[in-house]
Amino acid sequence: MTAPRAIGPFGALQSANFRLFLGGQLVSLCGTWLQSVALSWLVLQLSNSPLTVGLVAMLGSLPILLFTLYGGVIADRVDKRRTVFWLQAAMLLEALILAGLTTFGLVTTTWVMVLAFTVGLLTAFEVPMRQALFADLVERKDLGSAIALNSAVYNLARVLGPALGGVLIGLVGVAACFYLNAVSYVAVLWSLRRLDLPKAGVKPPSIDAMQSFREGLRFIWKSTWPRTLMLMAMALTIFGYCVLSMLAVYARDALHLGAGGYGIITAAVGLGAMLAALGLAAAGTRLRHGRLAAWSASGFGVVLLLVGLAPSPWVAAPLLLLTGALIATTGVATNTFLQQQVPDELRGRIMGFYSFVVLGMVPFGSLQVGFVAEHFGVRTAFVVCGGLSLLTGLVVVWRRRGRDGW
Repeated sequence: MTAPRAIGPFGALQSANFRLFLGGQLVSLCGTWLQSVALSWLVLQLSNSPLTVGLVAMLGSLPILLFTLYGGVIADRVDKRRTVFWLQAAMLLEALILAGLTTFGLVTTTWVMVLAFTVGLLTAFEVPMRQALFADLVERKDLGSAIALNSAVYNLARVLGPALGGVLIGLVGVAACFYLNAVSYVAVLWSLRRLDLPKAGVKPPSIDAMQSFREGLRFIWKSTWPRTLMLMAMALTIFGYCVLSMLAVYARDALHLGAGGYGIITAAVGLGAMLAALGLAAAGTRLRHGRLAAWSASGFGVVLLLVGLAPSPWVAAPLLLLTGALIATTGVATNTFLQQQVPDELRGRIMGFYSFVVLGMVPFGSLQVGFVAEHFGVRTAFVVCGGLSLLTGLVVVWRRRGRDGW
């Protein structure tokens, strides 16, 4: 007789496939955050313009806006593991190109914009496929645990990557961060090759893409909570989360910090998010995810407003840690709720919609927050985004409180 499978708040870790995938993601994401920190600092050095920093962030997200919904349709029709593998390999090549241009003094804001757009295009297809892949790695009852643990790993990388990035930028320059990011992709490529999954049942390519798209949209629009959470995530992306693209400007202009200080405050956001994600994983299925997402969004708005008013790094750092915790709580609660409600045959499309909302709306947010920071100051940008995020969360609380699923 086989021993009964252990069930607990970290049940997803019982899956060897999930453990393998999670390990590869940790290494790769550390490299991704290294590059993200170095890229923002490089653009600020090249242009000395908050608006340009926001424009680069916008261009990196514009392809997600344009193609993620189609990426979700494709995710339901292809071998997700193989497709994610080749998309990640292409991202490795982009990191090498950026590193080479920087090393030989050829990098310009134009090159950065072109490469940012390229990575955004790859991400538009990679994210919904990777999100949908979770259902193949764990049992359905462990989806919440898998999502929370993946968020914890993402945010652990958000701690380690920026902290290391701040040190490396000061010691050896930004090119080293780009090279390390390229090397980090090897880990996730190796883990994807090692996954022991059954042969994918791929749907025939004759399926009409527009019909598939409408099926996913119809499910969201007719389901009250998924529709509410999608709209809330859209508003938070445009008016709230976008302000994090200004952390390099905030560190330099508001807190008067160098690259090391910028790495530390970015790591503070990641640390808070990691701790919150681990707490959610430990809580297991005891949470009401819709209610949690709405209240966390409201709390995020309050804390973001206070960050804009923080007089020193010693006040800003713990507030940014709390900011990260509330971002992770809102995101994990929303993602878990959607994954648990979605039929398997629609999973790729629904996660494509979700990726479209939380990533594809970034261009609108990045451009407007860059404009506000350029003309009215970065502190004003934080205060305005905090107020709008608070309003968003409170509207959802008011509309859904006491109703089904609350």
